[in-house]
Amino acid sequence: MIASEAESANLSAALPPSREMVVCAPPVRGVLPPALDGTFLTVGPNPLRRRPDEHVFAGDGMVHGVRLRDGRAEWYRNRWLRTDRAARILGELPAPGPRHGPNDNANANIVRHAGRTLVLGDGGPRPLQIDSALDTVARIDFDGTLPGGFAAHPQHDPVTGELHAITMSHEPPYATYLVVDVHGRVRRSVPVPLKQPVMTHAFSLTEHYALVYDLPVVFSPAAAAAGSRVPYLWNDGHGARLGLLPRSGGPDDILWVELSPCFVFHPVNAYESGRHLLVDVIRHPRVFDRDPHRPGETPPTLVRWTVDAAAGTVVEEQLSDLVQESPVIDERVRGARHRFAFTTALDPTGRELLGGPALLRHDLTAGRTDTHALPPGRTTGEAVFVPRGPRAPEGDGWLLSMVIDGRTGCGELMVLDTADFTGRPAAVVPLPVRGPHGFHAVWVHGD
Repeated sequence: MIASEAESANLSAALPPSREMVVCAPPVRGVLPPALDGTFLTVGPNPLRRRPDEHVFAGDGMVHGVRLRDGRAEWYRNRWLRTDRAARILGELPAPGPRHGPNDNANANIVRHAGRTLVLGDGGPRPLQIDSALDTVARIDFDGTLPGGFAAHPQHDPVTGELHAITMSHEPPYATYLVVDVHGRVRRSVPVPLKQPVMTHAFSLTEHYALVYDLPVVFSPAAAAAGSRVPYLWNDGHGARLGLLPRSGGPDDILWVELSPCFVFHPVNAYESGRHLLVDVIRHPRVFDRDPHRPGETPPTLVRWTVDAAAGTVVEEQLSDLVQESPVIDERVRGARHRFAFTTALDPTGRELLGGPALLRHDLTAGRTDTHALPPGRTTGEAVFVPRGPRAPEGDGWLLSMVIDGRTGCGELMVLDTADFTGRPAAVVPLPVRGPHGFHAVWVHGD
């Protein structure tokens, strides 16, 4: 049964949903593991008003969710985030709560922390809290402790449960290292002086360091003056470097090491081994250079940087030459030595930005890559890894991802058992709407 929230649901296969909707009790093909009790969430840009020259990152944030419980799919639903712009177009009141800066478009990522589900964006907006029905609750500042904006891609420390982030800003010092405690309050704020404001989508966390990516995608005043909602361009003159900030140190303690020019949207993981730091990333040779509106101009691949902190040097090793993005690991080993990395194989032509025809599993210990290829005409987005249990071995569990059937334009939630990674999915939840590939996805346990 399909229930519309305001008008009849638009089930057009050509575009992402243009109406908020609920699909009750969608069917299931195969067997959903009863242990999966929670909600698969993904967020991405879904423009309320489309412009032909719109930056691919600039669309209005829409959250999509599928609730699983007791081997059943209870619902699919989608909701636009009530940002200032979206609320104005929808004729509604925007989310309450303190603003920061000109941009409040949260369309990049979702995290669960201190009992709140938070939707995050690039460029320094404050988080938007949503409820279990995906409705926007408020814009938050961590109970008054957030000094400015927040980040699109924070990381949890699996040992302490704290949330770490590197935020970006258009004003000096241009970046800040934040630690949010388990109660949801900022307990540490460290300025990170940069040469210019750069796009800092993500960072890496190890046992003793926060790693800052100062890479040559730089704020462009000209692009901002022209009205771009994402005014960042490739800048050959900026250079590329990695900053090693001790987690207990200050700005004067950062060790900078030079890198070959590149851009990293998504690190895989980083960990320490003696005097070295091993940093696995998805490396783009160039982005936002020939095409200022989308980043797919050079093929991203999986590489490892071995950083000698004492010598200040970096050795780069390519771990796979396959074109790929959207890395996922077992979050229980975040900041420690990892064996497995799951990624999305991309179309080498760059036509598909957020999805591709296969999921990859890299066994970095055995030096082997396994492929779960989708049927022709289907593409999958970023996966979420859910462990089979709290004591399951690393990488033993399920991968959940949103798949689009290019023949029908409709979406489906795929549940893949890692014990049979290259085989058929354990279950598929088909949807009569297009659940598009978002920027990032998350699994929220329970209600």
